[in-house]
Amino acid sequence: MTDFEYRDRRLFCEETSLEEIAKMTGTPCYVYSNRTILDRFDAYNLAFGDIPHTVCYAVKANSNLALLNLLANAGAGFDIVSGGELYRVLKAGGDPRKVVFSGVGKTSDEIDFALSHNIFSFNCESEPELELIDSIAGERGVKARVAMRVNPDVDAATHPYISTGLREHKFGIDIAEVEDVYRRGMALANVALESVSCHIGSQLLDTQPLLEALRKMLGLIDRLRAAGAPISHIDLGGGVGVPYRSSEQRPDIDAFVQDLRGLLAGKRLHAMVEPGRSIVGEAGVLLTRVLYRKRNGDKEFVIVDAAMNDLIRPALYQSHHEIAPVALSDGETIRADVVGPVCETGDFLARDREMPDLRGGDLLAIMTAGAYGFAQASNYNSRPRPAEVLVDGKGWRIVRRRESYDDLIQPEVGARAEIVQ
Repeated sequence: MTDFEYRDRRLFCEETSLEEIAKMTGTPCYVYSNRTILDRFDAYNLAFGDIPHTVCYAVKANSNLALLNLLANAGAGFDIVSGGELYRVLKAGGDPRKVVFSGVGKTSDEIDFALSHNIFSFNCESEPELELIDSIAGERGVKARVAMRVNPDVDAATHPYISTGLREHKFGIDIAEVEDVYRRGMALANVALESVSCHIGSQLLDTQPLLEALRKMLGLIDRLRAAGAPISHIDLGGGVGVPYRSSEQRPDIDAFVQDLRGLLAGKRLHAMVEPGRSIVGEAGVLLTRVLYRKRNGDKEFVIVDAAMNDLIRPALYQSHHEIAPVALSDGETIRADVVGPVCETGDFLARDREMPDLRGGDLLAIMTAGAYGFAQASNYNSRPRPAEVLVDGKGWRIVRRRESYDDLIQPEVGARAEIVQ
């Protein structure tokens, strides 16, 4: 269940009418449910029970400050992949001691910034990165906690762009080579190799690959401990998916965590998980209005005011989002492409989709848009990015205002005018 449902044939988020929000804020506009976000976070956090654990929300899924603050107040940790994401977490009141820094290309400045705020750990992706962390930690006179990210060679069976756990991918260190890396890393003076991590990919509706990866990781930990490595933490990454199609089943988070608990029993490990999409994905919709109807030969188009710069997932991943009318109506349906104003043939939100017999001004909700929606939005075609709204019961507030034309050029007009020789 989600907190988006029809009442008297009008679509609501919690107890708030989406028509009211669109009327007050304009469109396109992202709308998020406070209650859904907390329910999904609690599903993970409570299911672990007495197993030592930290649920680290994956900031890349949606980095709005209000959402980060909501999760920080609920006790979440955070998984970050850039210095900018750490900055956002700190501004939102997140505890840096619950932050893990992932990502394959951390810069010296980002590592130093993270060390200056005493984050919990780095998920290290390569031996040169480990050596760089050791060097910067030494300059600061601190000891950095580090987990080597292991590539367990497990097929996540997901979209190739978001699959990360095979040898052919850029992420992590081959599980066949990582024991030697730990052996060499334990000789470094300024890092503490107390953890292992893995993340095999995103949008997994079948959790069995995640459990297979955990079994491989636990075997690795046994070998590392036997070699003298003081492993006390395991970072299992994220990856649990959400149903984008009405025919898909949502993975049972409680059952998944119970499976994790069974494998972790007696292992003396603090477990860390990094869910993102499964916390915020179903908590968000993108509201958009129909601008025009158009026919080219036998092809019908519904042109709306949202575009690929607002939600790029259909164009980038060929992904499916259900599109719901905010006001239900009886009558005939049409089969059409739902497209935006961007000057690209790839600017589509749905193709060959059965839709109500829409007219200009009709309001639509693009469902399951809370993850990798606004986070991947751009100003392509010099389009201002949309507003974001957070709903809490009968109340709601704008948590990011709609960009203006002035916002588009502000970084440029403040630049130096003279030519640098």
